[in-house]
Amino acid sequence: MTTGRLWLSAAQWLPPAAQKTVDALADGRVTAEEADAMGYEQLPVSPGDSAPQMAVRAAHRALSRAGVRAQDLTATLHAWTYYQGHDFWSPAHYVAAETGAHHAVPTGIQQMCNGAAAALQSAVHHIAAGDGTARVLVTTGDRFARPGFDRWGGDYGVWYGDGATAAVLARAATADAVPQGALTLRALQTRAAPAFESAHRDLGLFHPAPHTSSATVDVRRTKKAFLAAHGKPEFLNRLRQETSEVLAAALREAGIGRDGRGLHRVLLPRLGRATARDVYGPAVAEVTDAPLIDLGDRTGHLGAGDLISNLTALSDDTSPHRLERGQSAAVLSAGAGFTWSAVVVHRP
Repeated sequence: MTTGRLWLSAAQWLPPAAQKTVDALADGRVTAEEADAMGYEQLPVSPGDSAPQMAVRAAHRALSRAGVRAQDLTATLHAWTYYQGHDFWSPAHYVAAETGAHHAVPTGIQQMCNGAAAALQSAVHHIAAGDGTARVLVTTGDRFARPGFDRWGGDYGVWYGDGATAAVLARAATADAVPQGALTLRALQTRAAPAFESAHRDLGLFHPAPHTSSATVDVRRTKKAFLAAHGKPEFLNRLRQETSEVLAAALREAGIGRDGRGLHRVLLPRLGRATARDVYGPAVAEVTDAPLIDLGDRTGHLGAGDLISNLTALSDDTSPHRLERGQSAAVLSAGAGFTWSAVVVHRP
């Protein structure tokens, strides 16, 4: 994807409450082996705010940082992975209305945990199709609350935290027109393997309503059946291959050679220490020697929000991981389905 002189300003909103891994261990919700494989300290937990309400908070922060008024937005895109608070409803329109984007066209994006990347890609297309003045807001929001979801034990090797993210995207007429603190988008590449969708589906059985098969989402059941049919080593090899190829494509688009010169770090999806070691470490090493960073220690996996949360860390002046002027970074994203994306950003 050719991005041109696009910039983005990112923000997040995480609830102040959290559940600690040590307490989950003491309560028997996780085992010592699982805690070691994840290597994470805590998960943010929303005591009351829904996912779209958190997304509105993140949106206001992103708009403030970008210096863009909500009424000047031409489009809003909202991505999520899990329940948004109502059964039959458009959370994207709620986010737009509550943010004040009354002249924008809202769209919901459903690509599971790669939703933020899909929304960013749609935003780039929207801006490219216009006259260069479009302002687009991307948001994500997820809340993994009981009784429908067990954030600690509902999935293999993934712990889920609540939170929301947002990014404002626009085109700068000149390099000097990029807002203070914003990042320029140098590349965005995506690959998919739709044949892997059954990893999150009950084989041979479709249900008439949510939670028909079980009161709590049980990803372990579907993944166990999928791995039994496809083989875990083969599946992991494919994950590594797709990650390497999408990252290599993004670096080519950004004009960064195989030696990785000019690439200062690679940020990973927040899926835990074992996944970083077994999947992302080898995959990234095939492409670049740039250091890997996993920022999930105090957030866990934010559903569709990992990508923009990582972009926030790269751009926020209060973050120890922020890019210095002239530096670039790659941010990886992946989601059930399966889909993989790689974004390369630069701090002017």
